[in-house]
Amino acid sequence: MNKVVAAVTGVGVVASCGIGKKAFWDGLLATPPDGERRITDWDPSPWFESPKDARRSDRFSQFAIAATHEAIEQAGGLHSKPEDVAVSYGSGIGGLSTLEHQVTVCYDKGEKRVSPFLVPMMMANAAGASVSLRFGAQGPCEAIVTACAAGTHSIGRALDWIRLGKAETVIAGSSESALTPTGIAGFNNMTALSKSGHSMPFDANRDGFVIAEGGATLILERLDVAEARGADILALVIGSASTADSHHITAPSPEGSGAIRCVNLALEDAGVTAADVKHINAHGTSTPLNDKAEAKAMAAVFGDDIPAITSTKGVTGHALGAAGAIEAAAVVLSMQNRMMPPTAGLNEVDSDMPQMDIVREAREWEPGVTISNSFGFGGHNGTIVMAPYSG
Repeated sequence: MNKVVAAVTGVGVVASCGIGKKAFWDGLLATPPDGERRITDWDPSPWFESPKDARRSDRFSQFAIAATHEAIEQAGGLHSKPEDVAVSYGSGIGGLSTLEHQVTVCYDKGEKRVSPFLVPMMMANAAGASVSLRFGAQGPCEAIVTACAAGTHSIGRALDWIRLGKAETVIAGSSESALTPTGIAGFNNMTALSKSGHSMPFDANRDGFVIAEGGATLILERLDVAEARGADILALVIGSASTADSHHITAPSPEGSGAIRCVNLALEDAGVTAADVKHINAHGTSTPLNDKAEAKAMAAVFGDDIPAITSTKGVTGHALGAAGAIEAAAVVLSMQNRMMPPTAGLNEVDSDMPQMDIVREAREWEPGVTISNSFGFGGHNGTIVMAPYSG
């Protein structure tokens, strides 16, 4: 690893299986429910000054604020000057619930009843902008909108900024809340959602993804800066890559060509080889085409020695643009807890896929180099490479 790397010094999570990183980790090891993974007990009030303040933030922005608050608290605050703190925060869809509600208001009650907060609440960069405003980050603040790869791309962008000297500290992550009637109908009518209500990554009987919501934030600091202040370094982000399939607006390239290039480029960027990788956090959505293409891609990269694979979407469901950040948080926690989380919902591995070591039950491990994959509608591919900190 001869390039500048980023230290992860804080993690925050809001997910259907747990709010807060401890509850989230416990949830990853528990039996998941059936059906959509909605956060049913969400109360934004602990992170906002007043109910009015909370109402002026779309739900996806509320998730971002809560996750970032937890991450910064673990990091012990933001230790760089405000102009050296950046925000790289993604979403696949943005404030869909606000948009859907205000469209109804417009048609039912007239244009003058539309909220003046519609635009700042619905825009896809609202979460990142809200994080920047709340926590005083004055460096670059950008929103990555690459469908289900947004969270992974946001973390990759954060690493780039640190390497280029554009920031010492980056608040990186993504959030999503698209479980609205219209959003669900859209995914359902394109036959993307599971009819059985089960998330079954890589299973022979998988029939689509289970939609979810949530968000996660990682605090990334330039490694030498984090070491100089004596930070508790949780993990390292050592490489990333981004490619496009140029194949289809929703379906992945069948042989995983874009994913193969993405993983290989990420390994090259990290200065490691395929043989160094000990764990793969798969995109693993539970859709027939995606899982098969990802499995073929992993076989092409790793040959007959594919590292242990986990898809946490068996528990979390698919949180769309938030997925990559939530899964990066899972990788950090797996290193901290020295445990690979299981792939819930997997009963019978699809025999039409390459042979893989899929983690079915929580497995103790000696943390090592891990890749986390995300593949989004539009052919967007993202991979980040993470490693334990040896100090």
